Amino acid sequence: MGRKPTIAVSHLGCEKNRVDTEHMLGLLAQAGYGIDADEAAADYVIVNTCSFIEAAREESVRTLVELAEADKRIVISGCLAQHFQHELLEELPEAVALVGTGDYHRIVEVIERAEAGERIKAVSAEPTYIADETVPRYRTTTAGVAYVRIAEGCNYRCAFCIIPHLRGQQRSRTIESIVAEAERLVTEGVQELVLISQITTNYGVDLYGEPRLAELLRALGQVDVPWIRMHYAYPTGLSPAVIDAIRETPNLLPYLDLPLQHSHPEILRAMNRPWQGQVNDRIIENLKAALPEATFRTTFIVGFPGETEAHFEHLLAFVNRHEFDLVGAFTFSAEAGTPAHDLPNQLPPAVKAARQETLMLAQQPISFRRNQLQVGRTVDVLVEQENLATGELIGRSARFAPDVDGLVYVQGQARLGQIVPVTIEAADTYDLFGEVAVPALAASRSG
Repeated sequence: MGRKPTIAVSHLGCEKNRVDTEHMLGLLAQAGYGIDADEAAADYVIVNTCSFIEAAREESVRTLVELAEADKRIVISGCLAQHFQHELLEELPEAVALVGTGDYHRIVEVIERAEAGERIKAVSAEPTYIADETVPRYRTTTAGVAYVRIAEGCNYRCAFCIIPHLRGQQRSRTIESIVAEAERLVTEGVQELVLISQITTNYGVDLYGEPRLAELLRALGQVDVPWIRMHYAYPTGLSPAVIDAIRETPNLLPYLDLPLQHSHPEILRAMNRPWQGQVNDRIIENLKAALPEATFRTTFIVGFPGETEAHFEHLLAFVNRHEFDLVGAFTFSAEAGTPAHDLPNQLPPAVKAARQETLMLAQQPISFRRNQLQVGRTVDVLVEQENLATGELIGRSARFAPDVDGLVYVQGQARLGQIVPVTIEAADTYDLFGEVAVPALAASRSG
C-alpha cells in the first residue's frame, strides 16, 4: 500500500467554521493521513472558506488564488463552496474538490476520490448534518480552550444575513451529546468551553419543541471545567429560567454576547428584526439589574440601506446610554441572495466607513473606563501564550472571549493552559496588564 498524502488546512472565518476544520482534521488523522502545518510541503491544502460578508469572501478568494499560483492541489470547503458551488470548479482549475458546509464529514471519501483522479463536488443542496461527540476532532485552538457547537443553522431570516442559505435550518444536538463531548474535552486539559451556535438562546427548539438552554447550562454545570462561556445570546431569549441558570451555575461565566445589530426600530424592522426595536432599552436594563457583575458585549451594523443620520445618532445615543463593556461595529455588506441586497437607499462606502469609525471612537472611552475598574483587583486569567523574548505571559480574564476581545499581559511565572490569579496593575482601552499573584507563584514552584 502506498504512502497516503499529507494534508494542510488553511482555516478562515468564524469559530463555527473552526469546528468544521477540526472535525475534518480529526477524520483525516483517524484515517491515517498525515497532517502538515506547512501548506507548501503538503500534498493537498483544504481551504475552509468564509462567505459571510464581502471582506471575508475576498480573503477566501485571495487565499485560493495564492495557492493556485503555487500549483497546489486545493480542496475548497465551507461557506464559499456552499455559496458558489456552481462556479468554483469551473473558475479554479487547481481545485480538485468542493465540500459544502453540511458535507465536511465526507472529507476522507473526497480525498480518496481525488487521489483516484476525480474532481468531486460534495455539496448538499440543503445542509442537514451536524457532528456529535463521536466524530473525532483535531483541535487547533490553544491548549486550554475548546469550542463546543450546540446547534447549527438558523431559522431566522434577517434581511442582511446569508447564513440560513449557507448553513441550513437550525438543528440542535442533544443535551447528552453535548455533555459527553464536554467531559471528553476536560480529559484533554481544556479549561474553558465556549458554547457556539447561530442563535444560542434558541437551542433545542427544533429537537425538544421549546428552548432548552437553561437545562443545557445546568447540565454542563456538572462538568468539572472551570469556565463555560456562552456566545450569541439573543436578548429576547434570555428568559428568567436562563438568567437563573447563569446565576446559579458556578462555572458559567457571567458574559453575555448580545448580537443587537442596531437600536432604531425602523432599521430593525428593515433588518427583519422588529421584536428587538420594541424592547432593547428595557431588556438591557433588566439584564444589567439581574446580572450586575456580567460583562456585556454586543455588535452593530452601520450603514444599513436607508439608515439616516437620525437613525445613526439614535444608535450612538444607545451605545453611550448603556455603556457596554465591549462593542464590535461592522459596515453593512450587500449580500446577493438576501433581501437587503436589493433595498433602495444603499449608502456610499465612505459614509458607512465614517459611521463605523465614529461608533468605535464613541465606544473607546467607555471600554477604557470599564477596563479601569479592573485595576487593583485580582482576577483569574487563563494563560495561553508566552513571549519567549521577554518572558511575558499573555492570557484572558473571564471578561474576554477568545479572538474577539482583549488580552491580559502578565508578568510572573505560570504554566500555559492554566488559570492563575493575576493582580491587575494597569489597563488601556482594550487590554489589561498585571502580575501573577504570590499564591500562584508558590503553587507553581511547589508543582
